[in-house]
Amino acid sequence: MLKRILWLLTAFPAAALLITLAVANRHSVRLVLDPFRPEAPVISLVLPFYGFLFGALLIGVLLGGAATWLSQGRWRRTARVRTGEAKRWQTEADRLMRERDAEVSTRTKALAAPEKRNAA
Repeated sequence: MLKRILWLLTAFPAAALLITLAVANRHSVRLVLDPFRPEAPVISLVLPFYGFLFGALLIGVLLGGAATWLSQGRWRRTARVRTGEAKRWQTEADRLMRERDAEVSTRTKALAAPEKRNAA
């Protein structure tokens, strides 16, 4: 519950800030992708300024997430290997327990008390 409250206390001000930013920067801006002829560009993009800001934010989040995911690959591999080892050890322990239980039951049957006999 506390985590949810902290998330809401963070998300609402961030959303209000982004909406204010979008309203304040809604004029159109031209992004020129032709460095050789900026006066008559072959490739250009006209969007509201907040579109470029949100696009840069989105690209930053995606690149940061990809970099984090790639840098943690070693730990994911280690976790996979250790999970396999744990499953093998668990299988071995289960097999040994079954063998022990079978051996105990055969010994118990072999050592069962003899039936009572009448001395008549």
